[in-house]
Amino acid sequence: MAALADDRLLPALAEGSLLTVDGLSLRVRVSGRRKRFALTVEPDAGLTLHAPEGRPAVEAEDFVRAHRSWVVTKLAVRERTRPLNPAKRLADGEVFRYLGRTYRLAITADGPADGRVRLIAGRLVMSREQAGDPDRGRAALAEWYCRAGQNWTAGRLQPWAARMAVAEPVLDVCDLGRRWGRYRPGDDDRGPGLMSLGWPLFQLPMHLVDYVVAHELAHVRVPGHRADFWRLLGMALPEYEERRTELDELGRRMWMGEIDQ
Repeated sequence: MAALADDRLLPALAEGSLLTVDGLSLRVRVSGRRKRFALTVEPDAGLTLHAPEGRPAVEAEDFVRAHRSWVVTKLAVRERTRPLNPAKRLADGEVFRYLGRTYRLAITADGPADGRVRLIAGRLVMSREQAGDPDRGRAALAEWYCRAGQNWTAGRLQPWAARMAVAEPVLDVCDLGRRWGRYRPGDDDRGPGLMSLGWPLFQLPMHLVDYVVAHELAHVRVPGHRADFWRLLGMALPEYEERRTELDELGRRMWMGEIDQ
């Protein structure tokens, strides 16, 4: 009878290597602190296999095969929610959204006197000099969304905070990458705290901006997303599940700042 193979004689998984199992390609991450295998479906639909140090590839392959149905299901969900964010041109007539409505970009010889993008007579006005520099033009548009979003939210924050019986945090509209919002408690963990909203949020309809505001305000009282967090949010916004679903669908189609050059 042939002796069973000793795992120590089998080739071990290497950090950063690529493992292919029945048509699935997985990037390998190895950790000496990990005790068991795990799988992650990344935002770009890539697959990562997390493995304990020194484990052979054959064990990993068996693990992936045993969890193939889970992987396929997660990949299908990731594909349905994959970002479709378009790039924008800094050209006359390009369409930009604000609170669910569309506005066209107007490129002028001089632009507003203060050098900022302005909404004038239903058009977003930008100077030709700004439009000619993609980085500068993008920054000017993002700055306009920050200003407009800050002004709009300032009038809605207090009523939502009162409805949820939480302290009104300091408000900041800024660049959060692909995050819609973030709440950070104050130094004493009681308030007022800082609520940041990402500027791309203000392309969405008002009721979805309100959902994100209420979501972040719920974090003033409850960190994380435990059951009591959703219970608090549901008391203030009973339809929060419908709005969350709508945000996931509409949000992946919003402009996140990429300029088509």
